[in-house]
Amino acid sequence: MTFGIYRDTWGIPHLRAADALTLAYAQGLVTARDRAWQLEVERHRAQGTSASFLGAEAVSWDVLARRARLADTARTCFDTLRRDDPETADWLRSYVDGVNAGLAAMAAGGPADSDDPAVSAVPASREPTRFRPPIASTEPSVAPPPEFARTGLTPGSWEPWTPLAVWLSAHILFAGFPAKLWREQAVRHLGPEAVGLFATDGPGTAGSNGWLVSGERTVTGHAVIAGDPHRFIEDPGVYQQIRLACDDPDDRFDVVGLAVPGVPGIAHFGHTGGVAWAITNAMADYQDLYRERLRRTGAGVEALGPDGVWRRATRTTELVHVAGEAPVEIELVETERGPVIAGGPEGPPEDDDGCALSLRYPPRVTGDLGFGALLPLLRARRVADVDRALDTWVEPVNVVQAADTEGGLLHRVAGRVPVRAGRNRVRPVPAWRPGHEWTGWHEMPRAGLTDGIAVMANQRGPAAPLGVEFAPPHRADRIRALLDERRRWSAADMPALHTDTHLASAAPLLDRIAGLTGLSPAATALRDRLLRWDRRMDADSEDAAAFAAVRGAVVRRLAAHPAFGALTDPPACPEVLLPWLALLPRIGFALEHLLGAEELYGVDRDLAVREAVEEAALRSPARWGDTHRLAPWRALPDPSYEAPALSGDHDCVLCTSAVPGLTDLAARGPAARYVWDLARREDSRWVVPLGAHGTPGHPHHRDQLPLWLRGELAPVVTDWALLQKESDVRP
Repeated sequence: MTFGIYRDTWGIPHLRAADALTLAYAQGLVTARDRAWQLEVERHRAQGTSASFLGAEAVSWDVLARRARLADTARTCFDTLRRDDPETADWLRSYVDGVNAGLAAMAAGGPADSDDPAVSAVPASREPTRFRPPIASTEPSVAPPPEFARTGLTPGSWEPWTPLAVWLSAHILFAGFPAKLWREQAVRHLGPEAVGLFATDGPGTAGSNGWLVSGERTVTGHAVIAGDPHRFIEDPGVYQQIRLACDDPDDRFDVVGLAVPGVPGIAHFGHTGGVAWAITNAMADYQDLYRERLRRTGAGVEALGPDGVWRRATRTTELVHVAGEAPVEIELVETERGPVIAGGPEGPPEDDDGCALSLRYPPRVTGDLGFGALLPLLRARRVADVDRALDTWVEPVNVVQAADTEGGLLHRVAGRVPVRAGRNRVRPVPAWRPGHEWTGWHEMPRAGLTDGIAVMANQRGPAAPLGVEFAPPHRADRIRALLDERRRWSAADMPALHTDTHLASAAPLLDRIAGLTGLSPAATALRDRLLRWDRRMDADSEDAAAFAAVRGAVVRRLAAHPAFGALTDPPACPEVLLPWLALLPRIGFALEHLLGAEELYGVDRDLAVREAVEEAALRSPARWGDTHRLAPWRALPDPSYEAPALSGDHDCVLCTSAVPGLTDLAARGPAARYVWDLARREDSRWVVPLGAHGTPGHPHHRDQLPLWLRGELAPVVTDWALLQKESDVRP
């Protein structure tokens, strides 16, 4: 058993191994070397133990992770794999062994070595794998990332189920179930029409752009797939550029793509040479909130079911340890619907609203997270292989686009969405009333191409029957309009689409501005400037900054109007869910609908726009990039970080999301960009916001940031002779 680790000029790891198990070990090892701090943060977040070294600010997340039973669900899903798919279970174990070897080496102050007992020891709590290759490395010794010293955290041990827990942790809020709490409040105070009025993707929802151009529309005659996933920008990044090559004559594959650190294989964006695939968030609704009536008994806790019978709920208590503070004891309750994530048995059982909220989500119900698709994706040769693999996918629910070198094309939804009553999708439903049970699973929709093109940007597309809130169509419409400007495209042309800054959603506000009369001279001049503006949110544009200033002022005025006063205080819920319930961001992201509605609860919108223009006219001239800057999430603050200026905005194809009315800083945006060329894989391109390495100060920690800011992409290197060998491992 052998494997080699190679790097390109950007430090991106290219791994080559004799078989799939060895390759999984190598992927785990190199990920731990490059992303040790990130891996340990994600492991602790998945387990609900991050406050033990991050402090009180992490408690709310830890409590949610514990109450939602993320780690326990991951264990159950791994047990399902052991029973039904032992090959994938062994593959996960090998990856985890590589992670543990790399973490142990980091804890020892250097790379893994075969005579290091800390590396070769298998933790007693885990099953030993069938394969543990010794390691010899030419890499010089390195110190652990500085974050470990800052927090006192010691790298720990991963379990075979930890990658599943990391995946769950990263995606448990992906479908936006907290929005059901917002809708309930909005319907209660404003009426049922508020659901559609405020329906738009917001700061808590992850989206993406993706487009597929078939061979009939390219210069090579082969398809091109391109796009960019929009997520919270994290440091280190949520996507890891990687190449995985297996030389086994009976199991040969060679895949480049974007992996999630802590998870083996390449789930979302990959190119095998013969076939390439990419995803966008389908915006499907597949998680339910139930209002529960709970009561304490001498034996524990009971929950009232839809048949009118009180049934025993499981109950335990746990301690959440907090750095520098006393531990927090929490009660974990789970009903037949799912784990209780908010509230408890103390509320009056006769209360019609119930006193607790339980969360029902597919992997908790079925014990399956869809990891059985990961190895088949690596082995895919044609679109049909990708299609079959994704038949087993579970969470998150995605729209998939794929193409192969033989002209095969795929545009479908993948995942698992329960069949249940329509109200389940909109609001929390009463657990004690019949009619809200899950009765099966939806068949996943499929779609085709129009004139050789498929575009998906979280708008109402093939997944429309499966969701409630979708993104406005602006990004999708703009991408299609740009692609329709010419008949033939190449892979090299695609960055121009990635970086387009036209803001179509500006129209309703500009229309109201156009109708203003009797303004002050300064406001009149500002009005006229905005009406001449090209509607591009470029970083160096003063007009874009002026528009954003007016928009923010309008949002604040609407949010302060008495008509929305009842929505200013969110309902009792975990603190981590509050971004979905805050009024000002909801108004900011729904502003287009609110301004365009025939009537808005008696709000004088023209007055709000007039006052906002007068307010913005008093501001000193500025450029959009002066305030619109990149603010990535970090587990620990970095005082040395200097936020770069950004172009783009929430509804631009270059989707760099600020929160209108609150801040121009962008915490969400393109977490990667990619172009997959089916004619020549070596003509493919990719980039991430920061770099391939997770350690501050490392040469490859932020070296891709200038490319990302300029909208440029790095080449995908496929010639092994152009790579630098970092280590070669043999028995």
